[in-house]
Amino acid sequence: MKVPRCKGTRDLLPADMAKFRYIEGLFRSSCLKWGYEEVRTPTLEYLHLFTSAGTLTSEMLNRVYSFLDWDGWSGQRVVLRPDGTIPIARLYADCFQENTPAKLFYVENMFAFEGTGQESRERWVCGAELIGNAGYKGDVELILLALEVINMLGINGIDIKLSHAGLIKTLLKEIGSNELLEQVLGGNHDALSKVENKNPELAKQLGLLFGLNGKTEGFLENLRSIFPELESAFDDLANVTRLLSALNCNYRVHLASGLGFEYYTGTIFQMFSKGQKLGGGGRYDELIPLVGDGQVPASGIALYVDHIMDIIDVTNIEIQSCQKVMIKCSSPENTDSVKSCFDLACSLRSAGFIVDLCSEQQVVSKFGWIVEDVGGAFNLIDTVSGKTYDRLSRSDIQKKLGESTCSLS
Repeated sequence: MKVPRCKGTRDLLPADMAKFRYIEGLFRSSCLKWGYEEVRTPTLEYLHLFTSAGTLTSEMLNRVYSFLDWDGWSGQRVVLRPDGTIPIARLYADCFQENTPAKLFYVENMFAFEGTGQESRERWVCGAELIGNAGYKGDVELILLALEVINMLGINGIDIKLSHAGLIKTLLKEIGSNELLEQVLGGNHDALSKVENKNPELAKQLGLLFGLNGKTEGFLENLRSIFPELESAFDDLANVTRLLSALNCNYRVHLASGLGFEYYTGTIFQMFSKGQKLGGGGRYDELIPLVGDGQVPASGIALYVDHIMDIIDVTNIEIQSCQKVMIKCSSPENTDSVKSCFDLACSLRSAGFIVDLCSEQQVVSKFGWIVEDVGGAFNLIDTVSGKTYDRLSRSDIQKKLGESTCSLS
């Protein structure tokens, strides 16, 4: 009897892993070039890391995988990591001196229960955190870093949506419902009527926001006039938008995009491609003080690997077939013949080729070159042109393949 995989999970087949490693490799390379250092946090964290500080929304807390880590007669409740930023805040408080600047990145899996099993319960994230930077330049750096990776993956037409936690929290406090606020900001007149019944003045202000999404300084000035008490929030957002405009980055202010992020305190940014959310992040100046000590400003961003894997073109990452060599051993019962094939394979791998000492069941079309052992010598077949080179020595094989321009070295 076949045992099915767990609901809400996915197997990563060889083609999937090629995509995964490609995304991971580009992300790691970019982060290192930007001066970030790699870290990894435990899969298990104490539940109170997420509850005592009030860092996760109640909706997210209802979805964590939690169990008792029993130790004799005592024990603490632990969770499978549901978020990447909060453990990084804990790591920083544990391992770094207060106010020491840190640029950290990670590639880790997160877990969240989903009852239907139709959505993913395990997701992979590439995250970067800029800690100890209080300026808007740090927010923009993270946006540019994420855009660099996305562009290298061949994904174009990125829609950057900006919001601000200060505005969202003020409105949420007055309205009292994430869902109702999202409907109002989305232009739902029925939802606005519900707010009007409770707070006519607030409803009047919110009515002025209907359909307002833009990128000009005039747009932000209009928002200031609607909510004059949020001057500092709009100053933060204006600084970010001015710099993005100067750097020729396309964006739009979309207030509803900031909903659902409990620990953010400043600018919030989300990245979409054709309606698919590829990543997001924001400023969280109050998070590290909640899980540790001292006032430490910080900002972070995450790219959603699973979503990116679903849309990138596999042809961009497939290894060219001419880099792959199949060696057929004609006499598998002859130790000297097998040794000769192994020696040739070792030499070719050192030169940067992918070499498979395989059985006849392998798909020949996956390989650019076929090498056949013919008793002390080798025949070399170019699968693209069909040309055959007979009875070559090991050094001849290396020289002929070395003349090709698509080795990995």
